[in-house]
Amino acid sequence: MLGVNGDYTMKWEMVNIPDVLFFQEGPGVRNTQFTKKGVKLLNVGNINYGNLNLNATNIYISEEEAYGKYKHFLADDGDLIIASSGIVVDNFHNKISWVNKEHLPLCMNTSTIRFKSLNPNILSLKFFSYFLKTHYFKNQLSKLITGSAQLNFGPSHLKQIQIPLPPLTVQKEIAEILDTADALRKKDNELLKKYDELAQSIFIEMFGDPVRNEKGWEVFSFESLFDSRLGKMLDVKKQIGKTKYKYLGNSNVQWFRLELSNLAEMEFDQKEIETLNLKDGDILICEGGDVGRCAIWKSEMDNVYFQKAIHRARPRKDNILPSYLARLFWNFSKYGGFKDFVSTSTISHLTGEKLKTIPIPLPPIALQIKYDQIITNLNKQKNELTTITHTNNLFHSLLQKAFKGELT
Repeated sequence: MLGVNGDYTMKWEMVNIPDVLFFQEGPGVRNTQFTKKGVKLLNVGNINYGNLNLNATNIYISEEEAYGKYKHFLADDGDLIIASSGIVVDNFHNKISWVNKEHLPLCMNTSTIRFKSLNPNILSLKFFSYFLKTHYFKNQLSKLITGSAQLNFGPSHLKQIQIPLPPLTVQKEIAEILDTADALRKKDNELLKKYDELAQSIFIEMFGDPVRNEKGWEVFSFESLFDSRLGKMLDVKKQIGKTKYKYLGNSNVQWFRLELSNLAEMEFDQKEIETLNLKDGDILICEGGDVGRCAIWKSEMDNVYFQKAIHRARPRKDNILPSYLARLFWNFSKYGGFKDFVSTSTISHLTGEKLKTIPIPLPPIALQIKYDQIITNLNKQKNELTTITHTNNLFHSLLQKAFKGELT
């Protein structure tokens, strides 16, 4: 029986990733090389929720450079891609996606890695994609990963990771089972999107297009409405294990919701605990990745703090509601409201100083309260959809069993 660093035991041969896979990290294309048209440049911010969204960034390089200097970094149809920077290990499954013909031409960039099977008759790339979502992969990665404000890894780490290699027929059978479970999960999640679409249409009807401020609401700077600050930088060398607490990082903050399972931990001293506390109604805003992505803290847990990759925004007065700001930022993110405030030297990010200057259209508080009540009722209906939780849990249960050798 063979295993991975004692994490699990199974009947299959274990192999190192380089033995069965080609993998390549993108080059470090500088911002001075960016153009307004040409070949799209793939960035970490394009890989979210397991999907490849090329509209999330607007960065290109010239065709001359793409097909010249960087021709070996052009993605191919069928490539498996992952983000390798600004991630939380336990939520790494959101940073895995596929390249399809519709995405091409596409050039890799730093902190993105692509995979190809060296021999499809030996390793199914689909099988490997599911392995990347397991605890067995994440456990190995967590022992190798480095980083401070953002967690990073690269090809040198991947070379040290082992994967199970059952017969190809077993790989395909496992992938087929997981495809079926994943399809059920995605179908239910599509229903959730309908609620989000309804929330968006209600917002536009009540407040108008916030990017253009078509209803002419009075505008205030973010700083005048919110007290904000970044969290603590993670310094691995200073983690000596005495006062560790759970914290929120970039991947824990999704649009309108928080991923609170398996939070990472780091040390916070008493002063940091007092400064970086969370109060009911705080808005948590992503500095990088999907810039401006935010969710509202609703006192879900005790003794949880936040990392430097996150801005904590706290209303100064009672003239603005967190639910209004969260949907406002969603619109800014999707329709260009952040374009003049985001730095893109390497990875797109929203600094604390830039955040403070963002103009916020401010409708009457009575209208915001009405919107908040509608959204609260919609969320109650969403929470009653217990089948969605069931299919999500089913998928993750089957995923772990598959790589224990319990499905075949």
